[in-house]
Amino acid sequence: MNRIAATATKILRLLPRATLILMLLAAPVLAVPMMRADTGHRIEAPAHRNTSVGFVLLISLQRG
Repeated sequence: MNRIAATATKILRLLPRATLILMLLAAPVLAVPMMRADTGHRIEAPAHRNTSVGFVLLISLQRG
């Protein structure tokens, strides 16, 4: 009975430390879905306007 009690106390002493380590490891994994769910506050860049500079540059390079 002494052996079982010693093992039980050893496990109970390690349990809070193991729980803390598991919580620290699981925090980033659990935070990712929360960050992806919040899509209401997204700042987007304005639409890129096509100025057709590439076509003019292509024509001028072909003539030169």
